Amino acid sequence: MRNDETEATVSRIQQDRVQHHGESARDGASYGDIAFLQRSSVYLSGEESAASKLATLAEEAKLATSEVQPPRNKAIAVCKSLIAGGVAGGVSRTAVAPLERLKILLQVQNPLKPKYNGTIQGLKYIWASEGLAGFFKGNGTNCARIVPNSAVKFYSYEQASSAILWLYRRQSGKEDAELTPLLRLGAGACAGIIAMSATYPMDMVRGRLTVQTEDSPMRYRGMFHAASTIMKEEGPLAVYKGWLPSVIGVIPYVGLNFAVYESLKDWLIKRNMVNKPDDSAELSVLTKLGCGAVAGTVGQTVAYPLDVIRRRMQMVGWRDASSVITADGQAKTPVQYAGMVDTFRKTVQNEGFRALYKGLIPNSVKVVPSIALAFVTYEVMKDLLGVEFRISD
Repeated sequence: MRNDETEATVSRIQQDRVQHHGESARDGASYGDIAFLQRSSVYLSGEESAASKLATLAEEAKLATSEVQPPRNKAIAVCKSLIAGGVAGGVSRTAVAPLERLKILLQVQNPLKPKYNGTIQGLKYIWASEGLAGFFKGNGTNCARIVPNSAVKFYSYEQASSAILWLYRRQSGKEDAELTPLLRLGAGACAGIIAMSATYPMDMVRGRLTVQTEDSPMRYRGMFHAASTIMKEEGPLAVYKGWLPSVIGVIPYVGLNFAVYESLKDWLIKRNMVNKPDDSAELSVLTKLGCGAVAGTVGQTVAYPLDVIRRRMQMVGWRDASSVITADGQAKTPVQYAGMVDTFRKTVQNEGFRALYKGLIPNSVKVVPSIALAFVTYEVMKDLLGVEFRISD
């Protein structure tokens, strides 16, 4: 009699599950139901007690139910992931805004009349001439660009790495295969190209706003005024000046950031599992910050010359560019570059190869905390928002 009651209860659980997930099953999505029914038949054929069977089946039903996510829940998870990426970008860039502005000023200043001679002197000069607000000039536009850029970049990497891993496992025939550093670099490059292309006009406008100083002609009153003025005076495509070197530069930069960060994290986790089998293999926040710092340093060192070329190309067509760069209101010779190759050639010819690394030191100081904060903030935000998947999963 007790077994009959058990069978009836199990039957009701199964019917409830089939009814609850009927639509998902028709779409072929409820793989948990199939596994549930298979496990149920095994439990019914065993020698376990009726109470044990019911408890186990109830737990299996709960687990299988959680495997099926309605489209609305998936959309919410995507939104949460985008929010986490956006917050990570905003926090990391605002924290290093003074160094970001100094880097750009060093990149584009007149080599014959330099006003910024290094990180410390440059920061002191900005403070003396423009005050605290000078450190954050252009940061609002930068955040308006970097928030969506970071959101798209992190989410695109998640999707690209998942797709690449699926293809890699299918071609290799190894279901337990993991992403290699090279594959991670490819996924990061794809994410960087997508994010850069989607938000590049904002970067162009931000570059123009950032190089303005108190002594130079204040031609742009803000982000929207700058964008409209550029398109009106220089054409609609002017907001994409410097796009090519940016895309070329983002491939090693973002690709190496993700590849180095994840590979270094995986190596440290595996080492912890070997050296401390009884302890948690999870890395501390400080260790993750260190991984992000190493990743950022490697990526920006490789890609930095292309960033210099991009900034200089963005100044082309701006009739007051020379005055803005020298900040003395006297030099009116227009800045002329005919494409990426010509910009590279003239920069090296007139200023030497060292010019390709102008601003590298403040940029390095900026990158260490910026990239580290971005990665860690992203993971922390996903934990707070309850997003289940994460970068290294």
